[in-house]
Amino acid sequence: MFETLKYLIGAAGASGYGSKSTGEQVTENCGGLHSITAIITGATSGIGAETARVLAKRGARLVLPARSLKAAEDAKARIISENPDAEIIVMGLDLSSLNSVRNFVSEFESLNLPLNLLINNAGKFAHEHAISEDGIEMTFATNYLGHFLLTKLLLKKMIETAKTTGIQGRIVNVSSSIYNWFSGDTIRYLGQISRNKSREFDPTRAYALSKLANVLHTKELAQRLKQMETNVTVNCVHPGVVRTRLTREREGMVTDMAFFLTSKLLKTVPQAAATTCYVATHPGLVNVTGKYFSDCNEASTSKLGSNSTEAARLWTASEIMVSRGSKAVFDPLTSTFDYDISMKLIQIKEKVRSLGRQREIREEEEEEEEEP
Repeated sequence: MFETLKYLIGAAGASGYGSKSTGEQVTENCGGLHSITAIITGATSGIGAETARVLAKRGARLVLPARSLKAAEDAKARIISENPDAEIIVMGLDLSSLNSVRNFVSEFESLNLPLNLLINNAGKFAHEHAISEDGIEMTFATNYLGHFLLTKLLLKKMIETAKTTGIQGRIVNVSSSIYNWFSGDTIRYLGQISRNKSREFDPTRAYALSKLANVLHTKELAQRLKQMETNVTVNCVHPGVVRTRLTREREGMVTDMAFFLTSKLLKTVPQAAATTCYVATHPGLVNVTGKYFSDCNEASTSKLGSNSTEAARLWTASEIMVSRGSKAVFDPLTSTFDYDISMKLIQIKEKVRSLGRQREIREEEEEEEEEP
C-alpha cells in the first residue's frame, strides 16, 4: 500500500527521481552527450521515440534501426524539427530475423562509427500465434532473441569504443514487470510454442516469457562482462505502463470511475521514457551493472528473474538458437526433437563451461604457489 501511494504521488526514491519524473528531467545533469553514439531499437514511436528525442536534445548521435524505413525517417524528421543540429542515421532492421540482425551489424560496422550506448527497446505483443523465419515463436524472436544476437555482435565494438575513449559503455534492456507473470520451464515452453500449430500458445504468457528473458539476459551478460574485465555495463528497466487513449466506449458512472482510477496508475510517454534515459545516461550509475530499475530506482527481481542457473541456461539455449543452421534444434514440426536435443546441447555446453572455469581456478592457484 505504501509503495502504491509513493507511485501515485511520484515520491522520489534514492536516486532523487520517481514515477512522475520525465526523460528530460533525469538527463538534466548528464553533462551533455555530444561524445556519445547510441543505437536505439524501436524508436519510431512511443517510449523509444521519446527516448531518442531526449538523447538527441542532449547532443547524442543516434542510429535508429527499424523495420519500416519510412517510419524511421518520420521519427528522424520529428527530432530534427526540434533539434536541427541532431545527427541521426536511419538503418533497416527486422529483429524477428536473425539474418536481418547480421546484415544490420555488418552495415553499421562499415560506417566506422564508435558505439557507446545500446538501448534494446523494441518489442511487440503478438495476439496471434506466429513463427519467425528462424523457427522461433514471433514474440520471443522479436523481443528477446533478435536483441540477444544484436548485443552479441555489437559487443566487440562497444568494448573497443570504451577502451579507446575512456567512456564507459552502457547497454539498456527494456523489459516489463509482466515478466513476473511467467512461471515454469522457460526452454520447454519456448519449444512448445515454437511450433506451427501450438495449442499451448497464450499471448500474455509468451510476452511475459520474452520479458523474463530480457531480465535473465541482463544478469548473465553482466556477469560475463565482469569476467572479461570490460568497461561496459548492462542493466534492465521496467518503463511502466503508458497512458493511451481508450478505444472502447465509456458509458455510465461505474465505467467512468473505473477509467478515472486506472488512469492514475498509468504514465505519460515522457514519464515512461524516464527510467531508460536515467539508466542510459546518469553519471551516478558508473560501474552499476546487472541491476533492474523501475521508476528510476533500483528494484528487486523475482526469484526466477534472479536465478543465475536459469540465466546461464537461457544464454546457452540462445547461443544455440542464433547459431547458423540451428533451426532444426527448435524445429516446430517435431514435438520431441526440439526440446530433447536442445537440452542435451545445453547440458554439454554447461559442462564444458564448468570444466573450463575449474581449470582456470587451478591455474590461478598454481601461479600463486609458484610466486616467491
